[in-house]
Amino acid sequence: MIRSLLIVILIVAFLILSIPILIVEWIIGKFNPYARDISSLRIVQFMFKLILFIAGTKVTVIGEDRIPKNTPVLYVGNHRSYFDVVLTYARCPGLTGYVAKDSMKKIPLLSSWMKRLHCLFLNRSDIKEGLKTILQGIDQMKNGVSMCIFPEGTRNEASDDTLLLPFKEGSLKMAEKTGYPIIPMSINNTRNIFEAHRPFIRSAHVVLEYGEPIYPKDLPKEQKKFLGAHCQEIIQNTISKNQSLV
Repeated sequence: MIRSLLIVILIVAFLILSIPILIVEWIIGKFNPYARDISSLRIVQFMFKLILFIAGTKVTVIGEDRIPKNTPVLYVGNHRSYFDVVLTYARCPGLTGYVAKDSMKKIPLLSSWMKRLHCLFLNRSDIKEGLKTILQGIDQMKNGVSMCIFPEGTRNEASDDTLLLPFKEGSLKMAEKTGYPIIPMSINNTRNIFEAHRPFIRSAHVVLEYGEPIYPKDLPKEQKKFLGAHCQEIIQNTISKNQSLV
């Protein structure tokens, strides 16, 4: 219970006390947008690492050297917990925007930081609006910003880590239309930080593995046609492989 309270206090305090930071970075952005963006990235990464530390989370990372350093990428991962974002964003080597549900736009200050970090808000119930979000993601990747999406469409609440919801094929269009690589992210055991025993946060050992880059244009016709299913299979196999590590 103490961990849960500490993290809630930390998040609320950061959001309130960071108002002057947002103002300063807005000014910096008028002269040097890239410096502002990198500053925002590192500030939030520091906070996320602090949250993981307070939560008592032990992290094993595999394959981080597989992420290309000279190009934007589309990170694609399974989604089990709120901590998936905390875990993965803390390790992004460069500017990265996440695709989040549109209801998060209503949260004061948090949404301001998300917009600053190139996050996009997806309306899952409106196909036309969802397409606009994907097109925005394509533009951001063309401008050098990596994107991250969880193609299951929502947090998977199954008790078994190895069970994935079907990946939505449309979510991979950002890679198909830009030609940039997809990086599969396989995440084990984040559910045991919080969701498995909410409202309590408990220490857990999680495993994050980055797969080999996938270039859609180089795939056989059948895999290119069902790119979501192809990525799901890769992530599914890696999760099953790593389950013995947690």
